[in-house]
Amino acid sequence: MTDTTLDRGGFDVRSFIRDKIFLGMSLGEYFRSLLTPGNAVFALILIVGVPIIVYRFAFGIGASSHLTQMNPWGIWIGLDVMSGVALAAGGFTVATAVYVLGLKEYHPIVRPAVLTGFLGYLFVVIGLCADLGRPWKLPVPMAYSFGTGSVMFEVGWCVCLYLIVLALEFSPAAFEWLGLRKAREWAIRMTLALTILGLCLSTLHQSSLGALFLMMPHRLHPLWYSGFVPIFFFVSAIIAGLSMVIVESGLSHRVFKDQVDPKDHGKLDKLTLGLARGAAVVLFAYFFLKLQGLVDSGRFDLLLTPYGYWFLFEMLGFILIPSFLYAIAVRRQNATLARWVAGWTVLGIVVNRLNLSVIAFNWNAPERYVPGFMEIMISVTIITIGIMTFRWIVNRMPVLREDPSYPQH
Repeated sequence: MTDTTLDRGGFDVRSFIRDKIFLGMSLGEYFRSLLTPGNAVFALILIVGVPIIVYRFAFGIGASSHLTQMNPWGIWIGLDVMSGVALAAGGFTVATAVYVLGLKEYHPIVRPAVLTGFLGYLFVVIGLCADLGRPWKLPVPMAYSFGTGSVMFEVGWCVCLYLIVLALEFSPAAFEWLGLRKAREWAIRMTLALTILGLCLSTLHQSSLGALFLMMPHRLHPLWYSGFVPIFFFVSAIIAGLSMVIVESGLSHRVFKDQVDPKDHGKLDKLTLGLARGAAVVLFAYFFLKLQGLVDSGRFDLLLTPYGYWFLFEMLGFILIPSFLYAIAVRRQNATLARWVAGWTVLGIVVNRLNLSVIAFNWNAPERYVPGFMEIMISVTIITIGIMTFRWIVNRMPVLREDPSYPQH
């Protein structure tokens, strides 16, 4: 079935399910196509993880985690929320480059970047629900009892609005898949306005997440605490977004090779090196911003301690060295090196967010937090479902390829 089935007014549910959901296969053929080693690993994770998620919501956060009154933030905040928001920043960075700055050559990677951003934020909200003691009360401060004096009020509203913006930005691909031409045209007209709105919302909530730590100088280790933390969060989110797009596009062009237009596949190395050039500059600037934060704190005496060694490793190993390696990759036109550096940089951003929210958080408290098995499995399960959702959408909608029936905007 093509979009013409819908246009004719004779909607055929069976044809829709077969062509749009089962990729043109019968139910038996579709399920047989799912019997792969990768799906076996996903199934094993879900078999273990989904019952644990049910257990968490049935018996509460205390029964399923090592979180306490002393250590209220754990892996769900550090990995699922703090890291997830940063790594999902590729949506606004690439969309801004294409639709605001006019860098049209990056258009082939806009949709996968926006989809990654949308799913990233969606699963951040799911991870947050796992972390909240009473997740069903999440809408209360959003719509009933406003806490306008709280940073979290601004973060919550920005994340909620940005999730809607990302859904609308991705909607043209969904409308093309469904054959809804008029709805697609309506969504296309809003592209520039949505991109500018997304840029504003991202600037606000990425920096506001960092502003949370300004209120906790007594809890955060002095080497990580700085009055510049909001700026650190925003700048590092740009790096995370650029690096994540490099990683995602490299993997997508390998895994979904049959979905990619050959002419776009040939452009990938050039686009990767362009993103790497931007990441190298921002990463280098980020290093000196962090250095300024260290000078401003004046706590050089703490560098020769175990926490100091870890701080120096983060500064040199995850910021300064990758910035030089990015520059070398661009200079030598080595896209493969750029992809490896991007993967290392993504890991560095995750380490930074875990340092701030878990490792260097409550650093001098007598009680240390170590995540339990159920906490880790819930995070692994949420990430796995996110990857499976990305794959499900890419296999069906025009994300990595163009639909010849629709002119690109």
